[in-house]
Amino acid sequence: MQFKVKKNFRYKRIKVFKTFDDNNLGSIVRVFLSCFVVIFVFYSLPLVVNFTSNKMLNSEGFINNSKTVLAYTLDKQTKGSLDANEEYNEQDLLVDIYSLNDKETDAIRLDASTIIQLYEDTGYKLDDIRKNKLVKPVALDSFPREIKMIENTKKRKEFFIQIVLPLILQENNNIRLDRKRLFNIINKSNNTVLEKKWLDKKYKQYGIPSKDLSTLKVRMDEVPVSLALAQAAKETGWGTSRFAQEGNALFGQWTWSGEGLKPKEAEENEGHKVMKFNVLQASVRAYQRNLNTHKTYKEFRLVRAQLRDAGKPLDSIILSQFLDEYAETGEKYVQILQKIIKQNNLKDFDNARLLPSSLELESLI
Repeated sequence: MQFKVKKNFRYKRIKVFKTFDDNNLGSIVRVFLSCFVVIFVFYSLPLVVNFTSNKMLNSEGFINNSKTVLAYTLDKQTKGSLDANEEYNEQDLLVDIYSLNDKETDAIRLDASTIIQLYEDTGYKLDDIRKNKLVKPVALDSFPREIKMIENTKKRKEFFIQIVLPLILQENNNIRLDRKRLFNIINKSNNTVLEKKWLDKKYKQYGIPSKDLSTLKVRMDEVPVSLALAQAAKETGWGTSRFAQEGNALFGQWTWSGEGLKPKEAEENEGHKVMKFNVLQASVRAYQRNLNTHKTYKEFRLVRAQLRDAGKPLDSIILSQFLDEYAETGEKYVQILQKIIKQNNLKDFDNARLLPSSLELESLI
C-alpha cells in the first residue's frame, strides 16, 4: 500500500511537469528557480561574511572599549558599554555633544604669541589662580601649533593649563547647575510639567531608561579639575600630540566608525581611530560623559558618591585609582596620573571657579 502511494505520487509529479513542458512552461519555471537561487546566494553571502568576521574578531580576544565615545562608535563593538540592564539611545545620550561639536569656529587659529598676549592683557596668571581661585573665562577652540616649540618645559605646561583649565571648569559648572536643579526637584513633593520634562531629558542624556533618581544623582557629578588636567596632559603630551593638534582630542577617546585620526602604527583599514572634535570644549564634555556613563567606571562613580555623602572633597588621588582600565598600561597609568598631579600641584585648581559670564553662574562662586 505504501509503495502504491509513492508510485502514484511520482506519476502525478511527472504528469505535472509534462503538462508544463506541453505548454512550454517548463523553461519558465526553471528560469524562475535559477533566479531565486542566485538572489538567495547574493543576499545570504554578506551575512555569512559578517558572521565569520565577528567570530574571528571574538576569537582574537577582548577589546578594551573603555575610552570609547559611545555615540560615535556606530558599529556594535560598544554594545553593553553602559551599566548592566541599561538600554540607551545613542542620539539622546550625546545630543548635546553633537550640537557642540557642530559649532562653527573661526577659520583662523590663534598663534601662541597672540594667546600669550591676550592672557597678559586680561591678567590671566596661574599664580593668581592658585591664590584667589578665580579663573578668567577665556575659552579657545583649539591649541596653537607653536605650543610644541616652547622649549621651556615649565612655561609649556603652564600655557597648556591656562588653555584647558577654563574648559574643564565650564563643563563642571554645567554639571553643578544641573545637580542644583536636580536636588531642588528631589526636595519637592510635587513637580511641574517643565521639571518632569527636564528630568526625562537628563535620564536620556545619562542613559537611565529606568528613570531611577538615585542613579541619576550618582552619574550627574563633576570630575575633579586636577584629575581632568592630569589625564589631558598625559593623553596629549601637554598639548603637543598629533591628536591634540589636528583633532582637538584632549583625552584620547576611541572610535571604530566615527570621524577620527588613525594612529600611525595602525593598519590602514584596521583597528580604532582617535576621535576628532571640532572644538576643544566638545572633547571635554565627551570625556566627562564617558566617565559618567561607561560601565568600566562604575566603581569610580560609586566612590565619588561616597565622598559626597561623607562631606569630603572629590580627591583626585583617590579617584584616579579607579581609572586603571582607561589605558592598556593599567596600574602604571594610575601611577603616572598621580605623579603628574603631585609634581605640578594640580590640586591647587580643584577649588577654582570660573568668573561668571552670566548671572546664573554668578551664584556658583
